[in-house]
Amino acid sequence: MKKNTLKNIAFCASLMLVSGACEKQLEQNNPNAQTSATFWQSQDDALKGVNAAYLSLAVDGGYMRSTNLLLDNRGDDLKSNSPWDQMYNSGKFALNAGNDAIYGWAYGSYYEGVSKANLVLDNVPKIAMDAELKKRILGQAYFLRGLYFFHLVNMYGNVSLPVNSVKSKADFTVPQSTPEQGWNQVIDDLKKAAEMLPASYEGVTGSDKGQTGRATKGAAMGYLGKALLFNKRYQEAAAQFKAVIDLGTYKLVTNYRDNFTEANENNSESIFEVQFSRDAGGKDLNWGGEPAPGWGRVTGRAITYGARGLGWTDVQPTRWIFDEYQKEKTADGKVDPRLPATMFYNAPGIMVYGVEFSKRYGGNPQDLNDLFCRKYANDDTKADEFDWRSGINERLMRYSDILLMYAECLNELGQTSQAIPFVQQVRARVGLADITKVRPNMTQADFRDQLSHERALEFCLEGHRFDDVNRWGWLKDATKLSELKKHDPEFDTYKTGREYFPIPQREIDNNAGVKQNASY
Repeated sequence: MKKNTLKNIAFCASLMLVSGACEKQLEQNNPNAQTSATFWQSQDDALKGVNAAYLSLAVDGGYMRSTNLLLDNRGDDLKSNSPWDQMYNSGKFALNAGNDAIYGWAYGSYYEGVSKANLVLDNVPKIAMDAELKKRILGQAYFLRGLYFFHLVNMYGNVSLPVNSVKSKADFTVPQSTPEQGWNQVIDDLKKAAEMLPASYEGVTGSDKGQTGRATKGAAMGYLGKALLFNKRYQEAAAQFKAVIDLGTYKLVTNYRDNFTEANENNSESIFEVQFSRDAGGKDLNWGGEPAPGWGRVTGRAITYGARGLGWTDVQPTRWIFDEYQKEKTADGKVDPRLPATMFYNAPGIMVYGVEFSKRYGGNPQDLNDLFCRKYANDDTKADEFDWRSGINERLMRYSDILLMYAECLNELGQTSQAIPFVQQVRARVGLADITKVRPNMTQADFRDQLSHERALEFCLEGHRFDDVNRWGWLKDATKLSELKKHDPEFDTYKTGREYFPIPQREIDNNAGVKQNASY
């Protein structure tokens, strides 16, 4: 049963809080309507305000559907044969900049989140309230703004960085920043968050006590380390990852699949996850825009990625990643357990929503030899996904990611032998042999190659693969780019500059200081 979690209260707070996303919302004539001038009065208001800032992660532009698609589709581990052009073109680096479906929805959701975080940061310091609770609330606002900016800078490159809530028309014309400036803002916000947030909410005193799903010190340090890693600041990044490890708060769960089911949410491996629930809110889907009383708190990921006949099958694993899982058996000669936890495929004993794969798809040779997504599917609890109502939390960062990113930093700092045990922790969880025996005497270059393999298997269908190959420079390396094209022909249409999504045209039309990204 889900109890005392953020998912059950954040959507309510959004209904009570003026979002500040546009100036018209702040100029209401209704004398009974709350505005920023009248809302921010009490400790309870402050908590409602930060609760509302989480909601942009859970709408359609966020991790309810669009963000997952955008992050996953461009990796060589996944492909899209969706009939929706904006969906399959996002993986082919062929988006139409004049049609901002999906990528534009994500862009807008991130800025709505930034706006709500800015309202908290501008108004909560003025409220007379418990000092420690205020510190935690401000820490969460810095974390969320840093996370939204992380997505904007990483996915769109040259973006505006508003750091104050909207008060005048001038606030709508924030000029574009360079990616370097953007990353600096992300790092600054996450540093502040790490200083202000608790390691856990179990031991705090206040109305947020015990509320699972709020941003923690570990989450802030984890994302800070990730931002530093993306900018090749390996020494600083390593220090953050080591600090997360030293908290002693996190450990790998025994069963890998427990990271992707509703029954095992917010477990010991979870650093930060977006909270969904079939029990919170109303029955309407949370598409985005102004929050409505009927909104639920469900995700459409399961139906969008769903296996043939059980969902829309808009995203599927590539044959390359399937073969990658087959390269190494476990120490006792079995298939890597991450393979059946990640995808459905034709093999004895593989069940698809209670029916053996060979029986379910036996009448269709194409489907019988195809691959379908399992990770984040409700195959243990539902007959299919056509009700659109999945309650499985989206795991944005797991402890295994901390371990592998820390290992990467150590290797880049010339400490390959010290890096190996952290990779081995991740391998041992799924029963793979000691890597020093499988690949003895690895050089720094050998370790890089091995790490790309380890990360591909650990994080398939989790939105990491494209970010990995991009930051490793594979798109600018002719040999590596050729490999990617072999893994996934969608890379055949990649053009320099298309590692970023386009800036939505309506943003360019409304803001004279914004220009389109190169190559669009």
